[in-house]
Amino acid sequence: MSITHWPEAERPREKLLQRGPQILSDAELLAIFLRTGVRGLSAVDMARQLLQRFGSLGKLLAAGEEDISRCAGMGPAKYAQFAAVKELARRLLAEDMQLGDVLDSPDAVRHYLRLAIGSQDVEVFMVLFLTAQNRVLAVEEVSRGTLTETRVYPREVVRRALQHNASAVIVAHNHPSGVAEPSAADRALTATLKQALLLVDIRLLDHFVVTGTRAESLAERGWV
Repeated sequence: MSITHWPEAERPREKLLQRGPQILSDAELLAIFLRTGVRGLSAVDMARQLLQRFGSLGKLLAAGEEDISRCAGMGPAKYAQFAAVKELARRLLAEDMQLGDVLDSPDAVRHYLRLAIGSQDVEVFMVLFLTAQNRVLAVEEVSRGTLTETRVYPREVVRRALQHNASAVIVAHNHPSGVAEPSAADRALTATLKQALLLVDIRLLDHFVVTGTRAESLAERGWV
């Protein structure tokens, strides 16, 4: 049955307007975004199928165009909408990080990194350059590699940190495999970066290993 034939109080858009977005399920929120379903499926049914197929809202938004387009009723236009929503969320989180101490909002940093590099299909190494008050000066991609590795030169991280007059940095890279567990190589790189940055009096605050759904902190494990 089409959503237009549902009781008004049960339609996602009307529920949102009357009672607020926080009461809606992921499927109902996604249905508002999809607007229409396909033959035999309402927008809510379609949203439920998408969430079941991908496993979660985060994994759905992290999916590539090819995977999205395989789903009934989806295509390049819908993928473009998903990409736009994800980019808006990334920019909002970037604004939040620039306004305050990033150590006071670790979840914002995690969410930002997941949206920025978590769904990349090659390894990307990113650096957040910070002031003495841990506010974000700039965010830059320092290197881009292959499916399994990226080559990072500590001197390049140091050079860019000095260019930004940064007092501290947070570094991050993604694992396209989807496994966020830091490797021995990740720990070794962290130690090398920390020592190189200390030579110019710049602190390494954290190193995150990122996937589309997780961002693991090496600092929280005592490895920074």
